[in-house]
Amino acid sequence: MKKGFIDFYRKLISINSVSSEIPEQDVSNEEVIDFLNSYLTGKGFTTRKVSVRNARNKFNLIAKIGEGDGGVALCGHTDTVPCDMAKWSSNPFELTERDNRLYGLGVIDMKGFFAFVYNIIERIDLSALKKPLYVIATGDEETNMGGAISLRDQFCDKPDLMIIGEPTSMVPVIMHKGHVVQGVRVIGKGGHSSNPDAGINAIKIMHEVVGCLLDLESELKKRYREDLFQIPYPTSNIGKIVGGDAPNRICESCEILFDIRPIPGHGVEEMMALTREILGPVLKKYPENVELYIPYEPTEPFGGKISDSTVKFLEEATGRKAIAVNYATEATYYQELSETVVLGPGSIDMAHQPDEYLDMDEIEPADTVLYRIVSHYCL
Repeated sequence: MKKGFIDFYRKLISINSVSSEIPEQDVSNEEVIDFLNSYLTGKGFTTRKVSVRNARNKFNLIAKIGEGDGGVALCGHTDTVPCDMAKWSSNPFELTERDNRLYGLGVIDMKGFFAFVYNIIERIDLSALKKPLYVIATGDEETNMGGAISLRDQFCDKPDLMIIGEPTSMVPVIMHKGHVVQGVRVIGKGGHSSNPDAGINAIKIMHEVVGCLLDLESELKKRYREDLFQIPYPTSNIGKIVGGDAPNRICESCEILFDIRPIPGHGVEEMMALTREILGPVLKKYPENVELYIPYEPTEPFGGKISDSTVKFLEEATGRKAIAVNYATEATYYQELSETVVLGPGSIDMAHQPDEYLDMDEIEPADTVLYRIVSHYCL
């Protein structure tokens, strides 16, 4: 293992780039972007550092070397989730080697992927490129995908393939589910519990809403199927309910949040339409009391837009069968730009976990696969 690789890795991990919806915990990714920018310009890349829209001082980096159309883009996000330092065995902002593993926050999810990008760039003859090589680094993936959403307007080129280096244990991921969160707000009429009929109990109405949402779960199983997924249908989960303030008061308001994870071919709009269909009787019965709303921007599913020939090549290059996964990535947005695969070192099981690590035995095989793919598309 080369010293330059470890030094590059160490620098990436040492920079705090935590993303959080809580402003006090949210940190800019600019230092990571500037570090990558400095390295890439030194290697002859043309770079653009661009702001992420509607973000707190977050940036994307778009770097290119080589001429012509096509080529390959090595992509990743530069932010991490927050961490509880008390749960770590070592400093999460210091690359630590022990037990044949590299530990650190973002070591696999996913700042560490840019150390593998470094290895590719150091290994390949950049003067021999026949098609472009791109490096794309984004911000705010761990909160709202803001970097990838902004990238749709910032990146106009069309590589033959975009590789998102999320931890897949170097198994090609060609499909994942989307995510749409919906809420139901019930407004009743409060009053003293000694005369319940004098008010409108929002919890009682919400009871009917919950019954409909359980029907929604059954409908999703019956109507849709994609066998590439371990759970082969869209799932729905009721995740939060809040209502009432005291046992001796008629509940005046109640609110519930639930999600659906749509599969490719049956996207967010279809899932929201089905929700309205299933909740139709309650919405019609209580038109003044029940509101269905969308609290967050939904994420479309990824998949179905990559050619059979590309999948075949990726399976040959990795020696692994392409799969679908249940978690979501920036691939949702990248697939609008070019054929996209999620492929990177490390296990997703370690993402967002204390003592996040990369097994060092994965380094050389990952380097070999990534070099083979870049050579195929660019040399």
